[in-house]
Amino acid sequence: MSDVLDVVIVGGGLVGGLTALLLAQGGVQATVLDAAPILDPEHVKSMLNPRVLALSQATIHLLKAVNVWNDLPRQMPYTGMHVWNKNGYGEIEFGQVSQFIPTADQALGSMVEPSLLNLVIQQKMLQQIQDYRTQVKVVRVEQQVECWCVELADGQILKTRLLIGADGANSFVRDQAYIGLDVLDYHQAAISCAIKTTQPHQYVARQIFLPTGPLAFLPMASLDEQENGYWQSIVWTLPEDYAEEYSAFSDAEFIQLLTRESQHMLGEVIDVRSRARFPLKARSAQHYVKAGLALIGDAAHVIHPLAGQGVNIGCLDAAVLCDVLLHDLQRGVWAHEQTLRRYEHQRKGQNAAMMHSMSAIGWLETTEITPLIFARNFGLRQVNRSTLFKDAFMQQASGLHGLKNTRYAI
Repeated sequence: MSDVLDVVIVGGGLVGGLTALLLAQGGVQATVLDAAPILDPEHVKSMLNPRVLALSQATIHLLKAVNVWNDLPRQMPYTGMHVWNKNGYGEIEFGQVSQFIPTADQALGSMVEPSLLNLVIQQKMLQQIQDYRTQVKVVRVEQQVECWCVELADGQILKTRLLIGADGANSFVRDQAYIGLDVLDYHQAAISCAIKTTQPHQYVARQIFLPTGPLAFLPMASLDEQENGYWQSIVWTLPEDYAEEYSAFSDAEFIQLLTRESQHMLGEVIDVRSRARFPLKARSAQHYVKAGLALIGDAAHVIHPLAGQGVNIGCLDAAVLCDVLLHDLQRGVWAHEQTLRRYEHQRKGQNAAMMHSMSAIGWLETTEITPLIFARNFGLRQVNRSTLFKDAFMQQASGLHGLKNTRYAI
């Protein structure tokens, strides 16, 4: 077994890269197989990505732990959230507006372009991971006695005691391991793009529930410092036919529509860039682990983008998996099946609860059933008036509970 590696990670994005860096910090060097090429730093930094990831306090804490956070060329902290329903009276406000760039202790989280995260994660792996391979294609994964066999497109075959699938929603590792997938098709699509408004966002993330679905305005950093504070990334969830229709609009037509449907929440929309449309489906792997194998991030679960928690629960997967692995390593054990089951037990239930709650909220906010509309609006008002409920919600949204009882706890 001398030629068998301790761990191979398939996928070098945020979640796979974070896992490799956390393991390296604990003294375990992973072989990372990344399909992406080496990124050009100047090109990535010069391009404004229309999408942002809403990173929780827990995710930011983990990125700081592996020395990634401070190397990000730009990010946009937010100090408040405002959620309301267009056809109702209920609303919830968390935090507060800010006239100035908030400090770390004031921010509820931060909006970061995924391209910038991928760049900095890759740069850290090039420095710290001894066997980090880019532009690699895996063509076969097979379970053998006490190890997994990974065949690459160039014919090379790797054997590993632990295989970690961090290769996204269409995970090849998951399929090759014959792990079933439960899919919930929302029959919706999301339109994302970057927009500029006449009024500043004041570091507040906003979401209005329309009869067709939620429309989120998420503060984002600008390439031009003079325009910082006026750019947002939007995620607009719509029925598939609406999304297709709106995607065909000219920029001028889309700007007019967006200004009207957003109820002029930040005045006029005056610019739009890089519109894209993508279908929305929730996915959950029936198992997160098998003997010698673990799935993390989108390979294990994909949830509705309603609360922007998908990437955050993926980073919690990475933290919990690394914690249980490194804990057992101290006892002279590596990737024991019971250890992997412990990871699955800790994460699968929490992730499923998050997925189903997002589905339920999305349905409740767009329902036209009068008694449910009344109950929804009454519930929102009660929560907004209760400091106890709001504090509990913010604690949940921070993700810090997911790090409790791990070596990464704050």
